[in-house]
Amino acid sequence: MEKFQKYCLSLLILVVYTNLQSQVNCNTIVGEDCKKACEVYNFLESQGQGYKESQQGFDKAIKLCPTFSNAYKEKAVPYLKRGEFITWKILIDKAVDLDPKMHLGYRGWCKYQFLRDYKGAIADIEALEKFYPVGYLGYSANGDYELHIAKAICYSALGEKEKAISIIESQLAKKDHNVGFYDYYQLGVTYFETGKYDKALENFERQSKENDFAENIYFKSKVSKIRNKDYLDLKRLALKTYDEGKTMEDGYTHHFNKIYRKQIEEL
Repeated sequence: MEKFQKYCLSLLILVVYTNLQSQVNCNTIVGEDCKKACEVYNFLESQGQGYKESQQGFDKAIKLCPTFSNAYKEKAVPYLKRGEFITWKILIDKAVDLDPKMHLGYRGWCKYQFLRDYKGAIADIEALEKFYPVGYLGYSANGDYELHIAKAICYSALGEKEKAISIIESQLAKKDHNVGFYDYYQLGVTYFETGKYDKALENFERQSKENDFAENIYFKSKVSKIRNKDYLDLKRLALKTYDEGKTMEDGYTHHFNKIYRKQIEEL
């Protein structure tokens, strides 16, 4: 029950955060044309992305108010999802130039998730930290990670494992940090890669209590195998869990440190 309540709280926070990010209070917008642009934007936000009519609507909003950053950002999204990264970058860069505080986190996450531009993602997240030197930065666009954790993943991908560990440990120690779906797993894998198997196993066990999945069980079996302990039960459980669909999933890309069935079979 406690784990379910934590999951619901995570989901609620994400929904509220996403809603706050998307809908705009048009009464705070200066200028009648910009208010109209805001109203067009809010209407289109409720209609779905990527349709010809919605893209034309964002064009209308931009024409009404060329400084309304949200219109550029939302017009950019379908290009990102379709792999048209050059057009996406032109539009999202314009949004960031107009309102860096609002859009740096989103652009940084997308640089990581879709482009594997780890250095670019770190630069954006660290630029965002200047606006929020203490505390919460916001979530990744898919809701899986608070952005400090996302930055740590990028450092890990660049081979800076100890720095990644330090960032994640620091974030998890904060009382107001809402533990993400894969936080302990990512920390455990990073410890595993540095040969600190006790710390790795400690975090895989923590992950099991929060949200268990095949990849996490796989790494627990790897630790057992390295220590010459019976690991086959864990391997079988990892395969069973994988076949039940309890894995790291993303609708558009592959998770960092994702494991596939063939890797489990070959353990």
